[in-house]
Amino acid sequence: RPFPRPRLRPPPPLLPRARVRCSYLARLRGDGDGLLDLTASALAKSPGLEEFSGRVSDSGEGRWTLEAAIDESIPAPVLAAALFARFSSRGESDFANQVMSAQRFEFGGHHEKKD
Repeated sequence: RPFPRPRLRPPPPLLPRARVRCSYLARLRGDGDGLLDLTASALAKSPGLEEFSGRVSDSGEGRWTLEAAIDESIPAPVLAAALFARFSSRGESDFANQVMSAQRFEFGGHHEKKD
């Protein structure tokens, strides 16, 4: 096991707008072997993750792994979704989202909801 299971402490108080105590829940579910434990660690250090903009870069491993899966006809929908989510985080899906919004309007007159 690369990550030791953390000792559970009482959960921190709720954040504004009744956010779930994510780091506490992640520690409950973490089994010491991966992303959930890393998430719990990050949330314990900074519950609001204010120092992160949400822009997710990629180093290429996901791309070539997905290309290899395609070449071998191996379905990898979660890997594909993760790679495309990275693109979205960089604003590279803004126009695609505008197209979808326009399609919804043309199809059924669905207006965008303003925040």
